[in-house]
Amino acid sequence: MGTTTLVSVEEYLRTSFPDADREYVDGRIVERNVGEVDHSDVQTAVAYYLRTHYKKGVWAGVEVRVQVKKTRFRIPDVTVVGGGKPAEAIIRKPPAIVVEVLSPDDRAGDLEDKIADYLAFGIPYVWVINPESRRAHVHTQDGSREVKDGLLRAESIKVEVPLAEIFA
Repeated sequence: MGTTTLVSVEEYLRTSFPDADREYVDGRIVERNVGEVDHSDVQTAVAYYLRTHYKKGVWAGVEVRVQVKKTRFRIPDVTVVGGGKPAEAIIRKPPAIVVEVLSPDDRAGDLEDKIADYLAFGIPYVWVINPESRRAHVHTQDGSREVKDGLLRAESIKVEVPLAEIFA
């Protein structure tokens, strides 16, 4: 049985990772699946759409650390905050939306853990987008549903993102 070396929050926050930032879960540094063209296209399209169509009142950033618990830092593909650009380098208050774009190597259990962390932290909308199937799901405190009408919505900040624009 292998051993895992635990690192402190302080050490995690001081560490630079050469290829892509990593998440931090209860002392473990966790790699993220990123770097493929389809993943990047969707991630960029969501952030671009939000930044161009909701210039006032919404800020959207790519791969920003969100501290969901004292010992957990997640890095959603896109983070959406109501209001202007956050003043702090790390988001420590629940954003309005987080978006996870699936990669071929993502594991269902890992995604379920992330969604649970986001919802427990108080994030009202978790959007999960699959570039391969061109489908999306919305997760809230009330449950999960597939987007059937082609619009990702967040009623709390009055945002709608057409999937046709994301997959154009």
